[in-house]
Amino acid sequence: MSPVYDINLIVNGEPVAAQVEARKSLVDFLREDLSLTGSHVGCEHGVCGACSVRVNGDVVRGCLMLAVQCDGAKVETIEGVSDSGEIADLQDAFEKRNALQCGYCTPGMLLTAQELLANGKLPSRDDIREHISGNYCRCTGYHAIVDAVESVAMARKAK
Repeated sequence: MSPVYDINLIVNGEPVAAQVEARKSLVDFLREDLSLTGSHVGCEHGVCGACSVRVNGDVVRGCLMLAVQCDGAKVETIEGVSDSGEIADLQDAFEKRNALQCGYCTPGMLLTAQELLANGKLPSRDDIREHISGNYCRCTGYHAIVDAVESVAMARKAK
């Protein structure tokens, strides 16, 4: 058995104190210990983006980060970002543009798209494709995802 550590962090605005094994990944901690199952375990190599979460404002791969590394950190999952309304327009655009099918990649895709749009600039379609390139979608072919992100970018810029 690996060593166990006490950690304290903020998850979706709520303080969390837990004991975790040194080798437990952040995504496994969120899913198994906190029942926050929106982030998915895909490749477990940091390639697919299904496990994406935000740590201290940055989108990271939850399968590559250990839970013990988040001691003192602010962690936001798709549940928290969704519940806050921060990505409501993105979620709506993904639905309207049929930018999700099986939904497995969608939480990571939404977090990554929000990261791109948070700077307030109007990204080109190539910029959008580049930014989401680390998130694999095996169902949509990406065109509808790029359409959805682009439509939200234009709508936010118009405000």
